[in-house]
Amino acid sequence: MNDEIRAREVRLVGADGEQIGIKSIRDALQLAIDANLDLVNVAPTAKPPVCRIMDYGKFRYEQQKKEKEARKNQKVVDLKEVWFRANIEEHDYQVKFRNVVKFLNEGDKVKASVRFRGREITHAAIGQRILDRLSKEVAEICNVERAPKLEGRSMIMILAPKNTAQ
Repeated sequence: MNDEIRAREVRLVGADGEQIGIKSIRDALQLAIDANLDLVNVAPTAKPPVCRIMDYGKFRYEQQKKEKEARKNQKVVDLKEVWFRANIEEHDYQVKFRNVVKFLNEGDKVKASVRFRGREITHAAIGQRILDRLSKEVAEICNVERAPKLEGRSMIMILAPKNTAQ
């Protein structure tokens, strides 16, 4: 900006957005000083570089306001984990199922895990059935982001809400 611009000539854009044309850097700086504004290089890679006459302090303030508003409006997606056991009873399954639905409706991803203890690991098909049943029951509100897969003593599946899944 201003004296830090190192080009000989620049394409100049006025304060109200009109094209002034290609000017030498001295002429452009003089026009900016006469308007009591700054000369800002907005496209340094162009041939010739594009400079604009503007109030740089006001411009930076408005940019920061826009960034703050964008940060305020963005939703942080959490990963919630729900654990199942291989020999889970029906009522316990229903409670955990309702939690999964609640998390998905809030826009969070869900990591559904079946934990195997002791010799239960030899019956991994039971865990597969539990996770398949869960994925079928919540199919209308979510996508399976990662299919059930055995990792150590746990079988893990990740579900993502339909409105935020890629």
